[in-house]
Amino acid sequence: MANPLVAFTLIKRLHSEWLNVVYSNEALENAQALRSGYEDKEADLPKLEDLQGAAKGLMRLQDVYALQVTSLVRGRFQRVSNGKPIDIYMPTVSVPLSGDDCFLVGKVAYEQEDYYHSVQWLEESVRLFRGTGGEWSPENEGTLEDALDHLAFSHFKTGNVSYALSLSQELLHYDPMNGRVLQNVEKYEKLLVAASPPRVSGLRRPTTKHVRTRDTYERLCQTQGSQPMHFENPRLFCDYFTNDNPGLLLLPVRREVLSLQPYVVLYHNFITDTETEDVKRIAQQGLTRSVVAAGEKQATADYRISKSAWLKDSAHSIVGKLDQRISMLTGLNVKHPYGEYLQVVNYGIGGHYEPHFDHATSPSSPVFKLKTGNRVATFMIYLSSVEAGGSTAFIYANFSAPVVEKAAIFWWNLHRNGQGDVDTLHAGCPVLIGDKWVANKWIHEYGQEFQHRCSLNPEE
Repeated sequence: MANPLVAFTLIKRLHSEWLNVVYSNEALENAQALRSGYEDKEADLPKLEDLQGAAKGLMRLQDVYALQVTSLVRGRFQRVSNGKPIDIYMPTVSVPLSGDDCFLVGKVAYEQEDYYHSVQWLEESVRLFRGTGGEWSPENEGTLEDALDHLAFSHFKTGNVSYALSLSQELLHYDPMNGRVLQNVEKYEKLLVAASPPRVSGLRRPTTKHVRTRDTYERLCQTQGSQPMHFENPRLFCDYFTNDNPGLLLLPVRREVLSLQPYVVLYHNFITDTETEDVKRIAQQGLTRSVVAAGEKQATADYRISKSAWLKDSAHSIVGKLDQRISMLTGLNVKHPYGEYLQVVNYGIGGHYEPHFDHATSPSSPVFKLKTGNRVATFMIYLSSVEAGGSTAFIYANFSAPVVEKAAIFWWNLHRNGQGDVDTLHAGCPVLIGDKWVANKWIHEYGQEFQHRCSLNPEE
């Protein structure tokens, strides 16, 4: 702008040329074309469910990784340790959130009666809206008044009646004739007079059915695959593995034994870059919301957030090649129906799978529909890397394995006597940064009679 000619043309453009464009006939035609173009593309754009899911994903990351909302709003991923904020991940590009962004997250929590999260996010929304002087932008869904209204009621529900009153009174400055808010003010004042001293229950995180293992699960996720004490076990080792298979003699696989109980192994460089891209590409068209066993049926659930697709051998030659490679490494019969079709899974914003067993724990489980017994083993291929989060946490075994791109992880779900191994309780930690893709191969009991024999000891 030091050039006066450039400065003059910029001033002229902003003062008159831009207005001439905005109010021209061409602008009206373009606006109509834009609207009709939007209607054509609307079906492919994110739905309300996607937006709410993304908001829930942010709250899940906040909880599992103990992230500070005030830091997230500034585009930082920080948690407090010894009273000081520490960065657990430094993004290349930092994207701050607006007051309207925070309002939407808080509103999703509010509508679920989750006031623990709504208070934290709406506090930030109010702060940011106040910072703009309460001005409304065309792209915003919420306003300062909306944020104050939701925040006041959220504080009331958590027992902070005095602050709910203060916020409601502030709201009346913007909307003095709002009958509902006037009634709330009167109600809060009566409560404060009757209560001595005023009751403040504080913020409490909502409970979950997995509360027994939640603390361990989140601690293992926060370590992001680093357990120095666990890996100091001298019985754990790395080697070049052939499984006595002629096909692996010239090119053995790099095997890393992660755990002995349960027996968990990582096979490095199991799949090539080209193969991972092929698997993701052919799975892309069939991706749908992942389901879990619900009695004899299957249904979606909040404790499993991902999309998945099933690939048959006929889908692409790569599927058959992977089956053959898995069979060589494990010595198991993985052909359908002794092995399920390859399941490709993609985890989006905060995508996760809370603690669960891969094997069936109920006789009515859909796992038995193949009539080939229970899932004896799991073989999971990592099709992508992630920058942070997404590790596989084994809850009772007390360790987690990070995502290793192009590697595969294998473990036995059942003891040799056919009983489920409780130490295989595991979880897919939420993806903090990145796009996590895996491919699961579940191998069943039947068909393995000569590959994985029973023991003479019925207790094994």
